Amino acid sequence: MESIEQKAAIFNALADPTRLRLLMSLCNQKEPDALCVSALTGLLGISQPAVSQHLRILRSAGLVKGERRGYHIHYSIESEAIKHCQELMAEFVSSGKQAGDPCLKCDRRKSPKS
Repeated sequence: MESIEQKAAIFNALADPTRLRLLMSLCNQKEPDALCVSALTGLLGISQPAVSQHLRILRSAGLVKGERRGYHIHYSIESEAIKHCQELMAEFVSSGKQAGDPCLKCDRRKSPKS
């Protein structure tokens, strides 16, 4: 069973717009294709150190994987991890529906009766 800290790490990795753009760029690649940091730098228009830092976070969350090819590491999506993210989101949506939205139980918009 995955701990709440592990789930939070995944959501934290997804919480940054640049990391989401990185993931989308990698998702657009065909399965055997992968992109190195310099290619991602060109696609995203950000510095190489910034791309590397974001990839480090995505990799530690298990969302991307790296493969050394010569002098460069080429990155691709970890497909099973992306499926797991979808399952996590479904789990949270499902648990919210089961618990009921506490904000719907009281109607704060009504003004107090005089």
